[in-house]
Amino acid sequence: MSETQMIGVIGAGAWGTALAQMLASDGRDVLLWAFEPEVVEAVNTSRRNPQYLPSAELSQTIRATGDLGEFAGLDTVLAVTPAQVLGKVLSGLSAAPRDLVLCSKGIEAGTGRLMNDVARAASPGSEIAVLSGPTFAHEVAAGLPTAVTLACEGGRAQWERLSPAIARGTFRPYFSDDVTGAEIGGSIKNVLAIACGVVEGLSLGQNARAALIARGYAEMLRFGGALGARSETLAGLCGLGDLVLTCSSTSSRNFSLGKALGEGRSAQDMMADRTTVAEGAHTAPVLAELANTRGITMPIVAAVDTILKGAPPRDVVAELLARPLTTEQNT
Repeated sequence: MSETQMIGVIGAGAWGTALAQMLASDGRDVLLWAFEPEVVEAVNTSRRNPQYLPSAELSQTIRATGDLGEFAGLDTVLAVTPAQVLGKVLSGLSAAPRDLVLCSKGIEAGTGRLMNDVARAASPGSEIAVLSGPTFAHEVAAGLPTAVTLACEGGRAQWERLSPAIARGTFRPYFSDDVTGAEIGGSIKNVLAIACGVVEGLSLGQNARAALIARGYAEMLRFGGALGARSETLAGLCGLGDLVLTCSSTSSRNFSLGKALGEGRSAQDMMADRTTVAEGAHTAPVLAELANTRGITMPIVAAVDTILKGAPPRDVVAELLARPLTTEQNT
């Protein structure tokens, strides 16, 4: 297979490894960049990534590397690093024109930039797309049916290039040109998943979780609307779909973090113990600050930020429940 037909995946955590496995499922060559030399060695010698995705036996057509220079000739690259290091990693890419598909979910701390803005600054020769939706890595790696949003800043022309390269028999992308909406949905749902985990950890019941999902979705719509996202985008796979998945299962890193917080563990202990990143913990403070600066009402996001800073979860929930009664819409 020619170099231009090869697809690159930057980031060999659970999600990056799962995407590489999915892309290789039709026999395509996939180049997988890993930060850790031991991950490169394990993928190439044992066809495993025991550190991040131990359940998957990886395809023979996946090759791992620690050298970003090997990506110079690739037309399609998926970026799957943690959100807070995306810009630093992408700055090591060549400036060659390419389709750069962002699969990281978050908002950059310190700048408040969405990932497409970070990527555009770090890799100005690339045309940006965002892949987002309800996706647990181990299910994608196992070939279970999955549908996602593929938002293309280049519109239909970019979609026509990318969709055949990314779609597989059990991995179905849907087109959007709302890159901002796709990013906002993926970022905010991580914070709301922490909140739902807190509800679980406090044993507050299914009624409370359902109410939190609905009210959290209202916060997502308010924030998205203020930044120019379309409501129909946030009602789709990359917004509501992803929100429902990650707010309902301990397979979600963010939900698991929130559950532990509700059970009494400290945020510092949980973040120190985790091999993988719960992006919502990094997104919550910057999202709360952006909402406050823009005058956007997001009480659940603010509550998560407060809990992550050490406030007792039960007290924070009591404050939420004591907010003044009001209408449901737009509040």
